[in-house]
Amino acid sequence: KPTKPASSPSPTGKVSAVVAAEDEVARLTNAARQEQGCGPLRIDEKLRKAARGHSDDMAAKGYFDHTSADGRSPWDRIKAAGYNASMFAENIARGQATPDAVVKGWLNSPGHRANIMNCKLKAIGVGVHFGSGGPWWTQDFGSA
Repeated sequence: KPTKPASSPSPTGKVSAVVAAEDEVARLTNAARQEQGCGPLRIDEKLRKAARGHSDDMAAKGYFDHTSADGRSPWDRIKAAGYNASMFAENIARGQATPDAVVKGWLNSPGHRANIMNCKLKAIGVGVHFGSGGPWWTQDFGSA
């Protein structure tokens, strides 16, 4: 079952560039999972909130790490966004200009690829922050 964009169009009828890029990363991630026999991930808005918040925070505070500048872990951020599950994963990246480039980069990295191909994970939220020195990308995954 294909994943439908979780966002609604703006009053002008256009989905924001940020949401469009995030949804495209989710679509490309699901396409890669399908090739490996994993079911599609559903877009979860709580995971998107956690992922986008982390990308925005990394850009604003000038760091690149899974641990936030204030010491929070990915799991802390995901739970704070209201998402509860027994299993989580996170991928981050910086500098890839397009959804295609960032997904290809993750798929070419064994650890990131393992997160994407973990068939026990059922949901995804992607966050991107476009700006000088970036973009910053975050994929948050959950098992619920």
